Amino acid sequence: MNRILLCLAHMSGKEMEFVKEAFDTNWVVPLGPNVDGFEHDLEKYVTHTSNDSELSKKVVALSAGTAAVHLALIACGVGPGDEVMVQTFTFCASSHPITYLGATPVFVDSEKDSWNMDPELLEEAIKDRIAKTGRKPKAIIPVALYGMPYRIDKIMEIGRKYDIPVIEDAAEGFGSRFNGQVLGTFGEYGILSFNGNKMITTSGGGALICPDEHKARKVLWYATQARESYPYYQHEAIGYNYRMSNICAGIGRGQMTVLDEHIAHHRHVQALYEELLRDVPGITMHGNPSAEFESNFWLCTALLDPDLRIKGQENAYKTVVTGAVGGAAGVIHQTTCPTTDCQPNDNVEALRVYLDKANSESRPLWKPMHKQPVYKNAPAYLNGVSEALFKVGICLPAGPYVTDKEVHYIVDAIKDSIV
Repeated sequence: MNRILLCLAHMSGKEMEFVKEAFDTNWVVPLGPNVDGFEHDLEKYVTHTSNDSELSKKVVALSAGTAAVHLALIACGVGPGDEVMVQTFTFCASSHPITYLGATPVFVDSEKDSWNMDPELLEEAIKDRIAKTGRKPKAIIPVALYGMPYRIDKIMEIGRKYDIPVIEDAAEGFGSRFNGQVLGTFGEYGILSFNGNKMITTSGGGALICPDEHKARKVLWYATQARESYPYYQHEAIGYNYRMSNICAGIGRGQMTVLDEHIAHHRHVQALYEELLRDVPGITMHGNPSAEFESNFWLCTALLDPDLRIKGQENAYKTVVTGAVGGAAGVIHQTTCPTTDCQPNDNVEALRVYLDKANSESRPLWKPMHKQPVYKNAPAYLNGVSEALFKVGICLPAGPYVTDKEVHYIVDAIKDSIV
């Protein structure tokens, strides 16, 4: 069942209370008490560190995490002809908004431990872009892949050294921490997502963590069509319809009351996978590299040894996909060829199909952006890590409604799939 339907089916009394209030008071528009309340709740959560110190941040609730990336780039002054350094191992929402603005994404590969942006390669790339173009990039976007923190201490050091703002894409990392501090609060701006499969959901939606009230007000202005303060509609800049609705925010306020429970459960599921798969040859779970990393384990990911043989492997990639895969929407643009020049190994695809037949949804890792046809001409600084991981990685079922019994069932299915 789709995660969002599960969330709605399990909607708490608190969520129902906020949503009902929105209907009863006729606040069914992209503003209202729930929006204000949700932003306040988010600010309180992200600014509290594990050592009980408080940060100063403002949060703007938006229609999507992609909208948050877009507005953060605008706030950083990104425009036509500019370049933005962005992690290649990510979902397209990290890079597509760069192109919305007529700018160019410059892709940076990952380090082996966290799977996220390699700081050393990032600095090499910045130096090379300055040498080649005579201009420094306008922003740096690291991504919390599957909830795993990036090495934000080193990335921020590089950002300060070259005076380049850091936009943290923590869409998958809500609640993850690095050295006790919530992701999204280190850089100039931080991205959150509340899509139907995230740590908490508002059905759709996202938020932008801003450094102060002034910059948050500027983002809010852009998010509400950049309307000027006249009794009629006056526009002196191009704005966007990106504000979160009061209904969605009501769901979010209710979801905030169970966020810590969700994170704890995701971490519990990860630990159970690690325990049950520890002695299975050829399968390795991806965990926190060291004590500074506190992943929310939005998705639990594993690597398959290339020599591992899976039942049905000989049939991998023989048919074209026609339906939903790994939580994605149904296929809209039908392809005619079942393979591409960069895809997971046959045993990864065979395991995905095997688990699907066992009614357990899994998916490949994100295909690196530098291997996407739409970005074939974009500059990329590579070390081979993201492509190598994409070939051997798989995401296993996780989430607040995945039970211990189901994890045991999934692991038994994985064991049974191995030849």
